Amino acid sequence: MSVKTHQYEVVIVGAGGAGLMAALYASQKASTAVISKLYPTRSHTGAAQGGISAALGNIEEDRPEWHTYDTVKGSDYLGDQDAIEFMCFKAPELVYELEHMGLPFDRTPEGRILQRPFGGHTNNETGKPVRRACHAADRTGHMILQTLYQQCIKNDVTFFDEFQVLDLIMVNGKAAGVVAIELATGDLHVFHAKAVIMATGGWGRVWEITSNAYAYTGDGAAIVLRKGLPLEDMEFFQFHPTGIYKLGILITEGVRGEGGVLINDKGERFMEKYAPHVKDLASRDVVSRAMYIEMKEGRGINGQRYLYLDVRPETVNKYAKIDGRTNPDGTPYQVTAEEILHKLPDIIDFCKTYLGVDPVKEPMPVQPTAHYAMGGIPTNVKTEVLADEKGTVVPGLYAAGENACVSVHGANRLGTNSLLDLVVFGKEAGVHAAEYATGAAFEPLPGDAADFARSQLDAILNSKGNERVADIAAEMKHEMMDKVGVFRTEEGMQEALNKIRELKERFQHIHIDDRGKTFNTDLLTAWEIGNLLDIAEVTAASALARKESRGAHSRDDYPKRDDQNWLKHTLAWRRDGEIELRYKPVVLTKYEPKERVY
Repeated sequence: MSVKTHQYEVVIVGAGGAGLMAALYASQKASTAVISKLYPTRSHTGAAQGGISAALGNIEEDRPEWHTYDTVKGSDYLGDQDAIEFMCFKAPELVYELEHMGLPFDRTPEGRILQRPFGGHTNNETGKPVRRACHAADRTGHMILQTLYQQCIKNDVTFFDEFQVLDLIMVNGKAAGVVAIELATGDLHVFHAKAVIMATGGWGRVWEITSNAYAYTGDGAAIVLRKGLPLEDMEFFQFHPTGIYKLGILITEGVRGEGGVLINDKGERFMEKYAPHVKDLASRDVVSRAMYIEMKEGRGINGQRYLYLDVRPETVNKYAKIDGRTNPDGTPYQVTAEEILHKLPDIIDFCKTYLGVDPVKEPMPVQPTAHYAMGGIPTNVKTEVLADEKGTVVPGLYAAGENACVSVHGANRLGTNSLLDLVVFGKEAGVHAAEYATGAAFEPLPGDAADFARSQLDAILNSKGNERVADIAAEMKHEMMDKVGVFRTEEGMQEALNKIRELKERFQHIHIDDRGKTFNTDLLTAWEIGNLLDIAEVTAASALARKESRGAHSRDDYPKRDDQNWLKHTLAWRRDGEIELRYKPVVLTKYEPKERVY
């Protein structure tokens, strides 16, 4: 492999919403390159459907303080309250900024940005759902991605598309660039930089049923872990309640925001038992657990592991009347089939395409699906990466989006806060990385800068074993889904951890068929599975150690939240083949932990 070298002041890894937002702002003050293994508009941000949260108050009264409290409460009090307050108060400004860039939000008759209810978002005085999600039909993430990419092109950001980053270059304890392989040629490229921003997204492919794209393989988090840096709160991975049965493709929470309800085999709207105040619009961890209990107790549809999500107009209108739901003008809430089609066009299309089900006429079969990483690369509010539990900053290294943990989501993310996280902290990363770069010098590159990246690829190419990568991946996903999923036990998680370590050993003896240089997806898929195995091990080890239930981490053997012993963040390192765990306190400001009631 030949090695080519490039030099930019700021290098961004990943071209989703966080990466593009960072690029847009970094490029205003520094030479900026974005490196992506995909064409940018294929990034997973484009799959986000239901909306972006901001307390605009366009439809009814709302306040950033309410948004802050809902996010703290939704996080099961594990979110850092200073970071949450920063994000929620920035939200209106950033949404209007997107609007001014040209994002085509849905509108009220008066021309304001339209908003819909979403799970866990409430009027803090009445306890009832509040319309806080700003949306563009059910394609909000797609519209954000397209808008930001257009703005980056307009501002002459340099893109290296279909380049897979393999390694982070560190010199004198500072980030100094990255090493990537060009998919089209197989050549290695060294990107020399003053500042590096990691924005590679999540790792839902660790689990068997997931809403995540195949490209979502935890690359950024795994690369940072291999450089001796920690990952934070990896035990907290959100299962979205409504994925298409068996496929995991997401059915947006916006369906429930528009009045859809969850139904069991007896035809019961069961969420009334688990969240009597907000019912189907409880936070995602609450709804996922409720669904699991219904299925476990034999009330899955036809005894199977799925339930129905019903958005048929007659069902929506029936329960809207029971709930006393009204339109903003106080009239009874009623929908027609045409309105459902207009508000949820992609969802209707997904269900027709993949299930042969028309949601306007039939209920949709759904089950919880691995959806979102609350943990990741630890950062502060400036998105600077942290090296330890004391908050030591790694100079020149930043992270934003799903691969980062600033911790605004804590133990459970509220719907629509992911897109908000992307734009708020993507912007912060771009601004602060550019500021750092303008005052820093390029660290001299070591002569062996590309050696570790090359050695990783050589180990796969030259492996003479007989293990198949697909078999190892399938076993990992099944084990994690079964034992480190919606509900967990000590015995199950220990079995999963043992199995992952066995799979990591077998991974040393894999065999791939393609030994070529150009577009060798066989090679890169194997490298990605190595990332997922590392992520799975850290996740299982972190979860096994946390002896409580909190948010997305729910244990049958420790069913209660334990603030006395576990109101703290987990930090995990890989050292000498073992996982080392340490802890740091949660930042509390205004809100003392109390029982969550929905």
